[in-house]
Amino acid sequence: MTDLYPIRRALLSVSDKTGLVDFGKALAARGVELLSTGGTAKALRDAGLDVKDVSEVTGFPEMMDGRVKTLHPVVHGGLLALRDNDAHVAAMDAHDIGAIDLVVVNLYPFEETLKRGAEYAEMIENIDIGGPAMIRSAAKNHGFVNVVVDVEDYDVVLADMAANDGQTTYGLRQRLAQTAYARTAAYDTAVSTWMASQIGDTPRRRTVGGTLAQTLRYGENPHQAAAFYTDGSERPGVATAAQHQGKELSYNNINDTDAAFELVSEFDPANGPAVAIIKHANPCGVATGDTLAQAYSRAFDCDRTSAFGGIIALNQPLDGPTAEEISAIFTEVVIAPGADDAARAVFAKKKNLRLLTTDGLADAKAAGQTIRQVSGGYLVQDKDTGFITRDDLKVVTKRQPTEQELSDLLFAWTVAKHVKSNAIIYVKDGATVGVGAGQMSRVDSTRIAARKAEDMAEAMGLPAPLTQGSVVASDAFFPFADGLITAAEAGATALIQPGGSMRDDEVIAAADEAGLAMVFTGMRHFRH
Repeated sequence: MTDLYPIRRALLSVSDKTGLVDFGKALAARGVELLSTGGTAKALRDAGLDVKDVSEVTGFPEMMDGRVKTLHPVVHGGLLALRDNDAHVAAMDAHDIGAIDLVVVNLYPFEETLKRGAEYAEMIENIDIGGPAMIRSAAKNHGFVNVVVDVEDYDVVLADMAANDGQTTYGLRQRLAQTAYARTAAYDTAVSTWMASQIGDTPRRRTVGGTLAQTLRYGENPHQAAAFYTDGSERPGVATAAQHQGKELSYNNINDTDAAFELVSEFDPANGPAVAIIKHANPCGVATGDTLAQAYSRAFDCDRTSAFGGIIALNQPLDGPTAEEISAIFTEVVIAPGADDAARAVFAKKKNLRLLTTDGLADAKAAGQTIRQVSGGYLVQDKDTGFITRDDLKVVTKRQPTEQELSDLLFAWTVAKHVKSNAIIYVKDGATVGVGAGQMSRVDSTRIAARKAEDMAEAMGLPAPLTQGSVVASDAFFPFADGLITAAEAGATALIQPGGSMRDDEVIAAADEAGLAMVFTGMRHFRH
């Protein structure tokens, strides 16, 4: 094997024909013989290029509805033969096998077919067999053979050929091979994941695939290298949003923006504007309002200190007045399902602020999975799509909650789903007024949230904290009455929690003694 090796013969068989003709013309201009199949061959011939059908080379026609066309020793021998191995060369000569130096394949559109909800039989027909086989053969023999699976690499190959008199370097072939194996792995991941969903069982083996979207400046900290990969799904959010201004998103920006948009997507825009402000993946303010500007102002008033440098998500298109309000302090990222010209003009003055827009909100009830790496493996679980209505609530205290309390309790419960455990949320009139997150003790979260409300009351010159007359949500049951008592001392009048503690009777008795209303959901929302 030498570092440089010429491309004399190429086999092209692609479903995505973007850039195909120009690439074929450039190869032909360098005297490269073109082999092809089906629609790819037709596209090249229609462009005036001389193309030989693979069936001419193999002596066998395409058969079985195209399932069998490249699965032949003449093809794979031409890919796998070691050019510097005398026995391999002799076998090629004996069986009239010509070397193939370049394979261009981008596989049947299985992922695209899946996205449009095709039936089982159509999905099966879109599982490519010959393509992955050729890709893997070519990639294995990258000492001599180039393999291209991405349109983005057409120009890369041509540039390498131009720099080396029609030859390519080993370094390029090696990089192309790595990309090729990652592509077939991701393809097989899509197929196996889909099949697992059809079977309904927990699969014995599971793989995860992704495509590089962005090399990040660093990870959570400057000494950590990082990158952002997308999974090919079209769920509205940070991975599919359009960025209109500002520098590249950081690792932490992406993580926090995802948390913010997933939370605000819980609030149907048909029910009015909603805004979520996130800091370090936890909400520091969530509110509804008559306008987006009012919703933002109410969310901001929950914890103005933490909101500085935060991430803001809106459930309706951003407008000019709301953009003006947001611009009053430093904000890292704003994400919304659209933004009008007035809002963009306001943000244009804030060069470091990133504005992202999506095609809509994420479906909070859509099934999905979350994957987390641990040492030696992965934890995989269904996405938390738990949802409750008023009919699901069980009043366990002597006092019934009022209509306003019920509305606020459901609001608080929705927010609690997106707060790191142990989570305690104080809500009043459709706005968070205190958030306690991520504490080892639930009573500590209750105290911290109340203390934040006290600090905000002092900063805003209010006569009393907004927790007075509020409701409280707890993401899991109160194991003791102390957390409930602390909430009552902060001014809460009603609570929502899953229930299920061995001390539920003690907690209910404490609520009755304090004159509180309390409802059980029968569902918890741990978020670690």
